[in-house]
Amino acid sequence: MGKNDNYLISVTGIQEVDGEKDEIELTTVGSYMINSRGNTYIGYKEYDEENPAISSNNVVKVERDDKVTIIRNGGQQTRLILEKGKRHQCHYRTIMGDLMIGVFTDSIKNELNDKGGKLHVSYELDFNNEFISKNEFYIDVKEKG
Repeated sequence: MGKNDNYLISVTGIQEVDGEKDEIELTTVGSYMINSRGNTYIGYKEYDEENPAISSNNVVKVERDDKVTIIRNGGQQTRLILEKGKRHQCHYRTIMGDLMIGVFTDSIKNELNDKGGKLHVSYELDFNNEFISKNEFYIDVKEKG
């Protein structure tokens, strides 16, 4: 399977802070591939709402059913490692500077196959061992056309 932008990728992100839920949705075209080792890659561009000239390249790497890595390159460089039942320290670059945040993954539901499919991940973020937020994201991948 080659790398191309022939896939429709829908991403829904939900963040809960102090009982308040915030949801964002993004639908874009992107790439989808499964390599020879069985790792799945979902690639797409995300544009800044306030300044569409600013974008980031996002890659979601899915290994097995218990590990997902999100790599964002652009204005905010981020590498989140989401591994079911484990806590990782992850690098998060913001306009205010670099942070190390804790990421504990509650669950990963991987329903991806050769043609696309769905991925759901639920996790919590903390900073200096202080709880920040509960987060979820859903990704739906379909072949275009």
